[in-house]
Amino acid sequence: MGVLLLNNSLCSAKIPTKPALPLLPKLPPASVSLSTSRSQVVRDLAKTGLLAVLSASVFLSDPALAYKGGGPYGAGVTRGQDLTGMDFSGKTLIKQDFKTSILRQANFKGAKLLGASFFDADLTGADLSDADLRSADFSLANVTKANLSNANLEGALATGNTSFRGSNITGADFTDVPLREDQREYLCKVADGVNPTTGNATRETLFCN
Repeated sequence: MGVLLLNNSLCSAKIPTKPALPLLPKLPPASVSLSTSRSQVVRDLAKTGLLAVLSASVFLSDPALAYKGGGPYGAGVTRGQDLTGMDFSGKTLIKQDFKTSILRQANFKGAKLLGASFFDADLTGADLSDADLRSADFSLANVTKANLSNANLEGALATGNTSFRGSNITGADFTDVPLREDQREYLCKVADGVNPTTGNATRETLFCN
């Protein structure tokens, strides 16, 4: 009888159960996560590469983005450029910056170049006839074999080793242009004519004897 009561008590006793563990979110397989990361990196690199190529193409196709040029000549840059044979005839290029540019055989006939800078520029064989070159800067410029006929150079700068050797200066006005004595003497040997704009004789503007 005692054994029977013990069995009944054991059967009726409640056995404590373990608390349920919280469910954890399912993580993607490591291979999937790695693949996604690689894809994102590839896409980012592709975008960066495309931007670099586009930037380089614009930089090479438009020199104006490579150099900050001066003057009002459109969006073109004329400083430190090779402008050999370029045609600027009749254009308004007031205070245009041509510093250190190569301007061999360039055409400036009749151009308005007041205050323009040709500092250390190469103007060999350039056509500057009938040009308005008042207050232009020709310091250290090579103006050999150029055509300066009827050009108005009043107040222009020609300091340093500026050279006008072999240039046509018929009718050019050199009023108030500071020239080295040897340069002035050379120009007086070839000076002739009267400037049609100012009415000044070339020889008089150079103080030739």
